[in-house]
Amino acid sequence: MAKPTTRALLQDYCLRNLGAPVIEINVDEDQVEDRTDDALQFYQEYHSDGVIREYLKHEITATDITNSYITVADSVTNVVRMLKINATAGSSLFDMGYHMRMNDIFMLQGLGTQLQSYEQAQQKLSLIDHRLNSEEHIRFSRHMNRVHMDEGFGGLVAGEFIVLEVYSIIDPGTFADVYNDLYLKKYLTALIKRQWGSNMMKFDGFQLPGGITMNGRQMFEDAVEEIAGLEEECRLIWAMPDNFIMG
Repeated sequence: MAKPTTRALLQDYCLRNLGAPVIEINVDEDQVEDRTDDALQFYQEYHSDGVIREYLKHEITATDITNSYITVADSVTNVVRMLKINATAGSSLFDMGYHMRMNDIFMLQGLGTQLQSYEQAQQKLSLIDHRLNSEEHIRFSRHMNRVHMDEGFGGLVAGEFIVLEVYSIIDPGTFADVYNDLYLKKYLTALIKRQWGSNMMKFDGFQLPGGITMNGRQMFEDAVEEIAGLEEECRLIWAMPDNFIMG
């Protein structure tokens, strides 16, 4: 069977893992859809392969300045930082970095001691720049799709640009290979299995033709254990780093 490339094919794959069509999987289609939504949401929020790091350019407007926030796309899950764009940095005659580079450029023609002095000068310049032009304090509200600027826009005016370093959801509708992700297939299978066990618990002890006795509670508990193990695996191996702002 070809690898899953659509939502429906992913669901069929997981149902076959549970025994279909040899065994009847007692889960309603709407329940399968709900569990698929749950699996995709977990995968996109916690698994590093469910998102991609991007740099979004945004032109500041007068409305942005008045509101002290900017609006981002619904696909953005996390915001790392905001970067200002200053096309003249390092090249202006009135820029400190420009003069330090002009004064130190002759050092590059010397020996190691001159190169060491040049490196020290660059580190000093970087420290000064960090003190005078530190990163803006921002907060991200995912459910509002807003990036709040706690200290305003730091002198930026309408028409200037900023860049946001963000993590965005990889849309499986566009990039179908997401549906074939091994972790996602295992996780959705476990969620459907838990739903199946939950549905069948009411028939515990009921004997089917052929002498088979239903044990929905055992199936449910096995699925809960599998889900806990998969979520722990995601947290320890696949989770995103902690250096971003979660909405």
